[in-house]
Amino acid sequence: MGHKVNPKLFRIGVTNTWPSRWFARGDAYRNHLRQDLGIRTFIMKELKDGAVSRVAIDRSQGTIAITIHTGKPGFVIGRSAAGIEELRKKVVKEFFRGRKVNVRLDVVEIPKSNLDATIVAQQVVSDIERRMPFRRILKQTIERVKKSGGLGVKVAVSGRLNGAEIARREWLGWGKIPLTSLRADIDYASGTARTQAGAIGIKVWIYRGDVFEQDRLSMYQPTTPSRGQRGDRREGGGHRMGGRSMRRDEQPSESTEAPARDAS
Repeated sequence: MGHKVNPKLFRIGVTNTWPSRWFARGDAYRNHLRQDLGIRTFIMKELKDGAVSRVAIDRSQGTIAITIHTGKPGFVIGRSAAGIEELRKKVVKEFFRGRKVNVRLDVVEIPKSNLDATIVAQQVVSDIERRMPFRRILKQTIERVKKSGGLGVKVAVSGRLNGAEIARREWLGWGKIPLTSLRADIDYASGTARTQAGAIGIKVWIYRGDVFEQDRLSMYQPTTPSRGQRGDRREGGGHRMGGRSMRRDEQPSESTEAPARDAS
């Protein structure tokens, strides 16, 4: 039996970072977590056609910074920043009514949207809901990822495909998807297309290359000093707390004569 693990959660702290960055205890932790989930759902619903990949939330004393990563920054910002300001007012009214909280919304553009699994999954959902043949959708999606520089891609759809009576699962892939390599930068996303025949699930895996130690961002680097090798810890001295015996090279040989005692 296979145990399925979300590729993005599996690599948090290695090639991915946390979507929320704050610290709280007790009831405050539960309230902040519930609020973050609500904010993400609200923004994704308001910007359904904005190609939003993810929403990062940073909390500090009296300030909440919401960063929207999107493939269409002009659509999100709007003319003269009217769209982003209207969205900020809606977020404040929905989640922070009557509270003195400084809410800041930032927009970050994704340079290659065809290498983002969330945006690719949204495109597949849109195509299926427009009743396009699913095999054509899978082939076109893989071609877009290949042209954008991806090293591997896999797209799976499941449900009553093309209105069939019996649900099934179909997938199409290209390249390699090393799911067990932690240094592999694999983006994963899932979505649901609502059709007249029922719901169709979509899953997308995109392999974008390896991230080595020297290429990792500073936020991924561990802050705890690493322990040295076993041999390095012994170089400080022959004895250790707990009555450890001396090393073999420190044992006195049998031929060594004991020093003579002072006659005095």
